[in-house]
Amino acid sequence: MATFIILLGLPGAGKGTQAEILSQTTKLPHISSGDLFRENIKNQTDLGILAKTFMDKGELVPDDVTIKMIKDRLTRSDCVAGAILDGFPRTPTQAAALESMLSELKSQVDLVPYFSVSEEVLVKRISGRWNCPNGHVYNTMFNPPKEVGVCDVDGAELYQRDDDKEETVRNRIQVYVNQTMPLVEYYRNAGKLLEIDGMQPMERVTSILLDGLKK
Repeated sequence: MATFIILLGLPGAGKGTQAEILSQTTKLPHISSGDLFRENIKNQTDLGILAKTFMDKGELVPDDVTIKMIKDRLTRSDCVAGAILDGFPRTPTQAAALESMLSELKSQVDLVPYFSVSEEVLVKRISGRWNCPNGHVYNTMFNPPKEVGVCDVDGAELYQRDDDKEETVRNRIQVYVNQTMPLVEYYRNAGKLLEIDGMQPMERVTSILLDGLKK
């Protein structure tokens, strides 16, 4: 039977890092809604252009746009055994849509890890991110470049995404709290929530996550 895992947590709580580790361990694809949005934006699709207007302001992309992207992704062959969802669902409406999608696949959500981290720590984590045009990522707190503003690997000039700037980050967090936190209760009531203190060392968070999956 296919295994579907949903990762919940405020922006910057470590979902992406843990998703990659979990993907390597389980061999399930890591599906990030943010990556899907950026893929559509890069390809200048109608959905991508629309999504960008919301992302640049730190607002959630409307449900109908997000659901359409996710549904298309789940029909690909690499999702036959399941998937790890990062950034979706974000609202109860999206959660209901996901249940409908998985029901059609004769499957269901199996586990929902929720990473809790304080807002101030998250603001510092995210607003410290700087990107290289060739895909290398740095963080002024955890992984700073040797020379400020310059990529260690290829010497390219680093830039900061609009949705990583502090003002936008704080707005993203508030939007998440208002619209997404109900999902924590939703999945807690369903008996599928695994609460994890995201302030612990990364290795400890991974250990708790893998133990929860085994159970």
